[in-house]
Amino acid sequence: MAEISGGCLCGAIRFSVRGAPKRVGICHCLACRKHHGAVFYAAAVFPETELTLSGEPTSYEGRFFCRTCGSSVFSKTGDEVEVHLGALDDSNQFEPTYELWARRREAWLPTFSAMMRFEEDRE
Repeated sequence: MAEISGGCLCGAIRFSVRGAPKRVGICHCLACRKHHGAVFYAAAVFPETELTLSGEPTSYEGRFFCRTCGSSVFSKTGDEVEVHLGALDDSNQFEPTYELWARRREAWLPTFSAMMRFEEDRE
């Protein structure tokens, strides 16, 4: 079973997840944009049971980040964890297949023609 690892900028938070992600996508919603300080964010979604964590992240509304360097590392929704692709040691392992909240996407972004597009959340 494959193991993928990552962590925060300063190294205080490290994580690994086992297996293949359930799905990989990007989100343009305002909450994700504000949390990441970016026009969208990308994540690979895994069952929470596949996450191994070292260090003590701080959280705000299900979003986990390092209290020292401020790096956003993962999010939790229900029994799933969204591992932020930018926090992976090798961020080029996964390719998103869908985008959420496309009605909020910036007009200057190129079209991601190979992705499923949801105007708001997944159906």
